[in-house]
Amino acid sequence: MAKVDLDLLQFVLERNSIDARLTAQILSDIQEQMKIEKMEAEEREPPTKKKYVFVASDPEGVLDGKELVGWVVQIPEDQSEFSVEERIFAATYEYNRSKKGRRDPAKTVGEACERVPAKLFREQKIWVKNKEAAYLLPTSNILPGAAEMRPQAD
Repeated sequence: MAKVDLDLLQFVLERNSIDARLTAQILSDIQEQMKIEKMEAEEREPPTKKKYVFVASDPEGVLDGKELVGWVVQIPEDQSEFSVEERIFAATYEYNRSKKGRRDPAKTVGEACERVPAKLFREQKIWVKNKEAAYLLPTSNILPGAAEMRPQAD
């Protein structure tokens, strides 16, 4: 919404021959509404800090040769990572109870990430960052030295 100076508004109302009492009433209503909005803005909770969950460090090479897919999600910083599945299940349960969910229920975590609306995930304090599955690329978690780095041939 555009911000208008109250003095300018008062000047315009007076210039257009609006009754002085009506002008005063309009200005007082606007000031009261501005106070209410300011109080509401102060009462809002600050945004919660979130952390990403999707860990793939594999120094022993256990995941080598395996094709794994997954989804990147965010949860509040102070919550346990082990609650991610439970939160997805709760949001999916709510979705499956809805009219659309009864027509086409989500039966897997992948289907839940694709179909369940963000609003239902938000209610469970989980944010799914990718609707489609992403490949998990295992890494040894060790960076090679400069001598070991060489350009790859195409």
